Amino acid sequence: MSTINDVATKAGVSNATVSRVLNNDQTLQVSPETRKKYLK
Repeated sequence: MSTINDVATKAGVSNATVSRVLNNDQTLQVSPETRKKYLK
């Protein structure tokens, strides 16, 4: 099982960014392709 830290490290972004994507924060400006990558 992956942690938020694992995903953030692999994607090259902060833990907060991954958390916001996973929590479906609509105020975060992330392309649909990037959002799908994090969720995958």
